[in-house]
Amino acid sequence: MFPPDSAGTEKPPHVILIEDETVFRQLLKRSLEKRKGWKMVEDYANGAVGLQACLENPPELLLVDLQLPGKHGLEIVSELLQVHKDVKVLVLTGHAEPSLPGKLMRLGVAGFVDKTAPLAYVIQAIDTVMAGGMFFASHVQAEMSSVGGSLPIASDVPPSALSARELEVARLVSAGRSSKEVASDLDLSTRTVEKHRANIMEKLGVREVASLVRWVMQNGLG
Repeated sequence: MFPPDSAGTEKPPHVILIEDETVFRQLLKRSLEKRKGWKMVEDYANGAVGLQACLENPPELLLVDLQLPGKHGLEIVSELLQVHKDVKVLVLTGHAEPSLPGKLMRLGVAGFVDKTAPLAYVIQAIDTVMAGGMFFASHVQAEMSSVGGSLPIASDVPPSALSARELEVARLVSAGRSSKEVASDLDLSTRTVEKHRANIMEKLGVREVASLVRWVMQNGLG
């Protein structure tokens, strides 16, 4: 929820959108303005220019691509959150690498969404982040049954299906820790951690870290 204005109505959030693909940027901005009534949506195609705007007048929500002219999206996020930690950030990307969720979580990002997904799905991700939630999803088109479908669930397997040690490993992996780092944290061998990771993925029926992150968050384990 957003704070009410002097007239008692809900005040639209200040949003900055940094995206160099013109068609997608304009489509998303127009959708936020028309479908949600958000009138304070600034958009930039250049990363350096967009970051400067964020630093001068911090938004409540930053929507940012990664591969941008002027400055990379991860640099933008890092520099912004160092001085304005309360800004909610949702990364827009069409190329989600397995290591991306961990990198974003370490930076304090609220999530990322595949920008090649249906626009309604991207809006769902934005709503989740604005409500204080986290949203980590890749390959979302394959997980959507329809444009207006509900949020995908990484796995409906309950936490009780994992051992106490597997739950520890799942939490650390979803937080972006490498197998070597998890091994050091839990005083285990890297090989043992890799076995635990494989068992966890098999039990949950998932194949990527992004899905594991969602499962951890959905079950309140993060």
